[in-house]
Amino acid sequence: MARLVRMDRTGHTTVAEWDVEDAVAVDAAVRAFREELDRGYFAMVSTGPGHAEQVKELPLDADLVVLRLPISGG
Repeated sequence: MARLVRMDRTGHTTVAEWDVEDAVAVDAAVRAFREELDRGYFAMVSTGPGHAEQVKELPLDADLVVLRLPISGG
């Protein structure tokens, strides 16, 4: 089961879970993904130990997609 999680004050919150064979769950995950991006979150997937890349479409074959806010500072 793949998961979409949002990093937040509690550590993380599971936003959606899906199996590529469950069309209803996939549709719900894609909608949730879009809503989080519209709220300003970035989506990241691991590309190997210590590496990740930003994605703008939900990679249905990923085991874990992490949502995070941009780092602010100055």
